[in-house]
Amino acid sequence: MSTSSTQPAARADDAALVEALRAGDEDAFVGLIRAHHSVVLRVALTYVASRAVAEEVVQETWLGVLNGLDRFQGRSALKTWIVEIAANIARARAVREGRCGPSSSLISADARTEPSVDPDRFFPADHPRFPGGWARAPLAWQMPDARVVERETRDVVRGAVELLPAAQRLVITLRDIEGWSADEACRALELTEDDQRVLLHGARCKVRAALERHLGPAEPS
Repeated sequence: MSTSSTQPAARADDAALVEALRAGDEDAFVGLIRAHHSVVLRVALTYVASRAVAEEVVQETWLGVLNGLDRFQGRSALKTWIVEIAANIARARAVREGRCGPSSSLISADARTEPSVDPDRFFPADHPRFPGGWARAPLAWQMPDARVVERETRDVVRGAVELLPAAQRLVITLRDIEGWSADEACRALELTEDDQRVLLHGARCKVRAALERHLGPAEPS
């Protein structure tokens, strides 16, 4: 089903859920927490120094959701709005703790210049046939893949994601695990399109490298 056909249905679901929450439906609120708790916690952990503080951010986020329901107008998906609240609270907490400045981005200068792929995987610029080309081609990025559904390989992916820098881990979680669009991730995390792309590309390259070590490198074409 296309994204354009699923968006109206998703918005209708959001509208019904918001009405239930505004009416004080406790089951709806518990379901909302269960659906989004892990992502909200991951957002908090991206910014603050400890899990204890992150849990406090999560609690503040859900209070913010309850207190802000009357102001939610459905201009974005409900999940995007929730993560926006979490990110704003986490950023403010990080500023108070001196972890970052008020206008700092998820992406650092180091991340902009970090090589996404080992330079040894490319032929040198003076190679007679393939200057600068792939010496060892990467696995095609496709998630989930037929082989990735196997438990052992799934564990490799999960482990590789957990080892990523916090910002890369958050972006790949939203995009490739939660299935968010680039626009949704950019809006929720206040990222530019370029910064989101840099973080996602770096994360995917590292997860792909872990998969290659597990499955065996792709044959050069």
